[in-house]
Amino acid sequence: MQKDDQRADHIENTPADPASVLSPDTLVVCDELRLRMVEKIPNLAELLVSARRASDFEHQMKLLESFKLYPKAVLFSMIISIAIVMEGYDLTLIASFFGYPTFREKFGVRLADGSYQVTPHWQSGLQNGAQVGEILGLVFAGLLADRFGYKMTLLGALVMIICTIFVLFFAQNIGMLFAGEVLCGLPWGAFQTLTTTYAAEVSPIALRSYLTTYVNLCWGIGSIIATGVLRSLLRRSDEWAWRIPYAIQWFWPVLVIIGVSFAPESPWWLIRKGRLDEAKRSLRSLTSHRRSSSDLDDTISFMVVTNEHEKFVNDGVSYWDCFKGVDRRRTEVVCVVWMVQVLCGVSFSTNIAYFMEQAGLPATTAFDFGVGLVGLGLTGTVCFWFVMQYVGRRTLYVWGLAIMLTILLIVGFLGIPAAGDTSIAYASGALLLVFVFVYGITVGPACYSLVSELPSTRLRIKSVVIARNCYNIVGIAGNFLQAAILNRLAWNLRGKGAFIWCIFCGISFVWTYFRLPEPTGRSSAELDLLFEQKIPARKFSKIKVDPF
Repeated sequence: MQKDDQRADHIENTPADPASVLSPDTLVVCDELRLRMVEKIPNLAELLVSARRASDFEHQMKLLESFKLYPKAVLFSMIISIAIVMEGYDLTLIASFFGYPTFREKFGVRLADGSYQVTPHWQSGLQNGAQVGEILGLVFAGLLADRFGYKMTLLGALVMIICTIFVLFFAQNIGMLFAGEVLCGLPWGAFQTLTTTYAAEVSPIALRSYLTTYVNLCWGIGSIIATGVLRSLLRRSDEWAWRIPYAIQWFWPVLVIIGVSFAPESPWWLIRKGRLDEAKRSLRSLTSHRRSSSDLDDTISFMVVTNEHEKFVNDGVSYWDCFKGVDRRRTEVVCVVWMVQVLCGVSFSTNIAYFMEQAGLPATTAFDFGVGLVGLGLTGTVCFWFVMQYVGRRTLYVWGLAIMLTILLIVGFLGIPAAGDTSIAYASGALLLVFVFVYGITVGPACYSLVSELPSTRLRIKSVVIARNCYNIVGIAGNFLQAAILNRLAWNLRGKGAFIWCIFCGISFVWTYFRLPEPTGRSSAELDLLFEQKIPARKFSKIKVDPF
């Protein structure tokens, strides 16, 4: 009650004229745009005062208070994000299967020494098949979600994944396995965009980075489950050694379908559709009973003003509109941010089981390293939640890339001596574990927060779709490159392959330093203004902003 009284006093004492509290160096909406909005929205002044109250209150909310006021938003976002567990699980399966004896015997070719290998072309094909499906799934998900909403699109994708898993489970040859990966990629594409954007749209500023980066944690959870399942079945010599891991995937869709069925629709999506009453009911379903009706009205006013402002800047909501005007820069940033997840060289470390086996270590030891790698990745994401309270996402990106670049250089030099030295193999493996931890505490989770925060609210889904597809396209090229680097039937570079990834990691570092802005603590309306005024990336965190 004391907090509610304090908030009531704050609202009562909020000036009706926002300009009366502005300092001379505060960034505000230009007069021309504000005049145009007044002509079209007669009650704009009233909406601005209400929106300002909501914005001020949200900025003042601390983390614990946000959890108390938005408990159901946290719950539903976390349940929906579990859908990403399936993608992390399967992609880790297929990458680890290349070092899996029973899988290689079933789908590989016999070499002169009597061992089996999946050919480089099929290694790339299987990994890229899922990403090709994801590219198509992302495009359709963006269109369907804009028209039918998050809930209906997610439910359709979950039903589809239940059906497509049958193709993987009953695969008789590598071609059928490839087809199954492509088909599974279609719903995974929907999960990739909708889980992140839903988390961003149902949470306040204080929770936004936690719920969006939780998506990355879910990917890591799927990865560690896959690695643990494969490690437990490693001694099996029959076909169930690889069929059981695929069958386990049927568990996740059922769990998520139940959660999605009870989840409210995104209030931002309802605002974009002009369904204000439904948006308020949705917001009520996401918050605790402590929030008053007037409080919810203020939040709805904030959403309306932000949406109308963005409509005046760029009225369109098509994919093409992401490349027009102010939104062109925002699209560039989110695309490259996600591409950096590949370009930093993380695929060189995530193939650690195959890397260690090619270095001469036994399969059991190689898979033990794989388990450790995924565990460190998860630990890094949890640590990120504590670190980001003190360090911005831009800073984490810059320093993370610098450290990963250094590690790749060391691994590259360790790979120069001839193969066969197990001490060098262990040292390289240990460094790759450190690499994954650094990735897990910086670039890995920070990416999900950045790509969901930086686009405009009206183009958020479409921007995330484009960005994720850029990631998938670069990932396809990276898979071809990585397969050629390690496979004994191709370049067989072993540790020296790290030098190749150093080039891309270095380019990513330079771009990040000059082009990546800092969105920490900024509302959607504030970010709109910073991009509209073309503020340089390195000054984003230093500019005072008042969009109301």
